Amino acid sequence: MKEISEILKAYSKAKLEEKKTALATVVKVEGSSYRQPGARMLVTEDGQLTGAISGGCLEGDALRKALLAIHQKQNKLITYNTSNEDDAELGLQLGCNGIVHILFEYIDDEQSNNPIQLLQQLELERKEAVIVTVFSLKRNAFQTGTTLFFRNDSPVLNHNDDVLNLIAYAKEVLQTKTSIVKKLQTGNDNEALIEYINPPISLVIAGAGNDVQPLVKMASILGWKITIGDGRTTHTTEKRFPKADKVQTVKSEQFLENSIIDEQTYFVLMTHNYKYDVAVLKQLLETNCKYIGILGPKTKLNRMLDDLENEGIKLNNEQLERIYSPIGLDIGAETSEEIALSIVAEIKAFSAGKTGTSLKYKLGKIHDEVPHEG
Repeated sequence: MKEISEILKAYSKAKLEEKKTALATVVKVEGSSYRQPGARMLVTEDGQLTGAISGGCLEGDALRKALLAIHQKQNKLITYNTSNEDDAELGLQLGCNGIVHILFEYIDDEQSNNPIQLLQQLELERKEAVIVTVFSLKRNAFQTGTTLFFRNDSPVLNHNDDVLNLIAYAKEVLQTKTSIVKKLQTGNDNEALIEYINPPISLVIAGAGNDVQPLVKMASILGWKITIGDGRTTHTTEKRFPKADKVQTVKSEQFLENSIIDEQTYFVLMTHNYKYDVAVLKQLLETNCKYIGILGPKTKLNRMLDDLENEGIKLNNEQLERIYSPIGLDIGAETSEEIALSIVAEIKAFSAGKTGTSLKYKLGKIHDEVPHEG
């Protein structure tokens, strides 16, 4: 979502400046590639790039293709064979051992529900959604492009081709929470990237000390939504946390008031005030929050559990599994910045269903492939 949000901001700026734009989207990958299907890049007519479709190796040629799409005002699909170092057409010696198919879409500001407007739907609600992009690998074929936004049985359409089937596929992806590339049964060799998109991580931090500052900076780089709450008015200021979305002075017993907790909400307790942390933990245990990180040694957690038990609150296994304490991956962190890095890394790994081990020991490919279905 961070990349999409930046693209939307860049588009708004370009539109204000009356600059024409094109959207490049990785729609299919065969073999290895730096970016996977769903990676996007916005290109303006004066050559400004926002987002990325590779590690930098394709962007130069992709810029030229995007400018051509803008000039001709039509969509184009370009295939890059990154496994062929002698590819005379590219001459880039990419060596990534994969084939990358990229769709370039001219953005017509006058067109209703154009690709950018469909992407804008993602920011209207903090809920999961599906974006469908239809393309063809057949030479000189018509490229439909970004055609459907789907959420809550409320489709927003750009084109009406094969609508019922596309909606059925979108519902399937919403259930499985896994993007797919699917061949469409329309007789015209069309395929569709049916992309599952989650809202950004919402990081809620109890604490506004100096060690929270590097955590906020790192989380903001990843595009997470950040809320800070603490009982100290001297600490809860926007000046101290300019990258946070919300900074509030709040009593511990009111910490969760007006809070929205969903699948992408993560809590970190680091006030350095034991009683405050215990009070917030007690509230969180009654919610469906799946990750509660607590800064401090294991002895602190054991003391918290003992105190809660003395109040008649004995945690079950499901509640204990949601608590991550000491918080963070074991990377030998010592300084505030290093601890922040370990916290961000653990939350990112958790959200992706990973354990945070070294890629050196990973069997198979780095990225989970977007499956291709017939």
